[in-house]
Amino acid sequence: MDQGIKSRPRYEPLHLDPAGHRHLVVTDQSALPDGAFAAPPVGAEIWTEAQLSNLTNRLAIETTGFRLYAVGTEPFIWDVAAVARAAGMVRGEFFLFHAGSLRRRVYCSHCKAMTDDVTNSIVRCAGCDAHLFVRDHFSARLAAFMGVQIDAEERGAVPAGEQLYP
Repeated sequence: MDQGIKSRPRYEPLHLDPAGHRHLVVTDQSALPDGAFAAPPVGAEIWTEAQLSNLTNRLAIETTGFRLYAVGTEPFIWDVAAVARAAGMVRGEFFLFHAGSLRRRVYCSHCKAMTDDVTNSIVRCAGCDAHLFVRDHFSARLAAFMGVQIDAEERGAVPAGEQLYP
């Protein structure tokens, strides 16, 4: 279901930034998926999800010219983006590519809880148990799609949801 919302991220195949001097690729996939990079990332260091606990320490010692690339599910790549921003990196220094499951992280606009691994258009909030309609509006700051209470006008009027994000 295309909701016509422009905040929905779009991802293009990655390129190693020629302005970068050191390149680190992090992924939650077992291997870099076909299509993640327009050309093989020759010379880039590749980390798997198991090494991510060291990412904050690694970013703390990196200097100008370092480039970070995240490849994986949307919650994963946006979590990596949050770590990069917290380390002082700006958007031109880190790059994202979505691969794998379409499952979403949903932010409840009522209680502010996050619900992970959402596959349907309607989900029960993990925080307040409200029935949330999952919008295509994405918050890069929160790394989540917005969920709004679907039965706010008429309590209990909840339509059947559809599996949209397998």
